[in-house]
Amino acid sequence: MSGGTWDSGNMDSPARGEHAAARGVSILGATGSIGQSTLDVLARHPERFRAVALTAHAKVDGLIALCRRHRPRLAVIADPAAEAALRQGLREAGLSTQAASGPAGLLAAAQAEDAHFVVAAIVGAAGLLPTLAAARAGKCLLLANKEAIVCAGALLMDAVRAGGATLLPLDSEHNAIHQCLAGSRAAGRQDVRRLILTASGGPFRERRDFAAITPEQACAHPNWRMGPKISVDSATLMNKGLEVIEASWLFQVERARIDVVVHPQSVIHSMVEFGDGSILAQLGTPDMRTPIAYALGLPERIDSGSARLDFLRLAALSFEAPDLQRFPCLGLAYRALESGPVASIVLNAANEVAVQSFLERRLAFDAIAPVIERTLERVHAAPPGSVEAVLEIDAAARQRARDAVARCEPA
Repeated sequence: MSGGTWDSGNMDSPARGEHAAARGVSILGATGSIGQSTLDVLARHPERFRAVALTAHAKVDGLIALCRRHRPRLAVIADPAAEAALRQGLREAGLSTQAASGPAGLLAAAQAEDAHFVVAAIVGAAGLLPTLAAARAGKCLLLANKEAIVCAGALLMDAVRAGGATLLPLDSEHNAIHQCLAGSRAAGRQDVRRLILTASGGPFRERRDFAAITPEQACAHPNWRMGPKISVDSATLMNKGLEVIEASWLFQVERARIDVVVHPQSVIHSMVEFGDGSILAQLGTPDMRTPIAYALGLPERIDSGSARLDFLRLAALSFEAPDLQRFPCLGLAYRALESGPVASIVLNAANEVAVQSFLERRLAFDAIAPVIERTLERVHAAPPGSVEAVLEIDAAARQRARDAVARCEPA
């Protein structure tokens, strides 16, 4: 996409308001790492925020434990078969929290009238529909689900504008860019020369033999604590590729003005280079509570609980170019962004299937990229104009990816 005005939907700060009453927060994906980090920040500011709805994919016991601690009005489990267990567990815990399940329950959490903020932290394309619902409902949408914007960028941005929603990124890289751009909005996008996304390089930055890598090794990130899917994406650098696509949509910047640099220390979370040669960077310890607190507190800065960055203990900050030969997933994401929205949907779907197959030990680590590439070559469609069309392309790509995985499996 070409550059344009700064206003990509509404990404400005929420209006400053009174804090006499705590603002409601709905967390889609509360049992995951982002959800739990968000709840930690909320607990530090009970006078400002309260959890009103929490959702989980399948962890009934984990969701009940969070409800005991945070007392939301609504708890939603994605699997309808688990609703009875959730309802019983809430009752046995003596809680008045309502139980719901399935797509209808997720939409109810996303559109909850008492939720000012909606944290979209469901992993994968499963988060698309509730994220769109929150945007259409005019919420302050804190986006951690990068797949929603990768698969349906135009639809999401249209929903943000139509609903009068506020969209703020929670990914540390995009949140950092948002912070770097905060003082330059009046100048317009043409004064931005480059967005520079930093990548840790993952656990295999210096490794050469990828064939024998195990799920446990891929999930052992050196700097960040994340769920298994995102950890594997970080290990393949696909996470950075998805972030490039996300940055293009969020900030309306074309691929040619988005760079990736490997920064193993994960101290600089991203940078913006301006037309005058200045570069602004956002720094901090690798802790997701920092971007979460930034988004919740705007226009103020509130305590996140993150450790302070001690410059005197930093040995060095180093940078290197990503190796696209050893990490081809990043290159595939570049190609998908340049090819258009269909390729981005296919890329995301094939990656989800391939990563899950790797986690289930049905696919080798070094076969993830080939499965994605084969799927990109075999799925073609007209650009989607609706959510239904996006889901159709997603389903076709998943089937093609499953076929490709089956051909890679040992006999």
